[in-house]
Amino acid sequence: MSTQLDTDHRVLEVIVQLPGTVLDEIVVECPDLTWNQVFLAIDRLSREGVLKLTPNEHGRYTIRLSNQALEQMHDQSHAGIVSAVTGAMLNNLHR
Repeated sequence: MSTQLDTDHRVLEVIVQLPGTVLDEIVVECPDLTWNQVFLAIDRLSREGVLKLTPNEHGRYTIRLSNQALEQMHDQSHAGIVSAVTGAMLNNLHR
């Protein structure tokens, strides 16, 4: 069973790799997580300001990293960027 931190990290990895994705695509990319786990992680991370949700024309929400998260990502070196961003964000959230 995944911890909240593991779930958040996994969801963030997918969003970094597939910017502008939607919930159902993240669920497909995380077969080890339930739909509810993914939804709760997205909800939590968006409330914390890590993610930005934007409604699209099909009544779904596009999910991206927030501007704050993108700024942190650009401050990091190219190597290990997913780990750097997700690790830094999650450390700040779970203090």
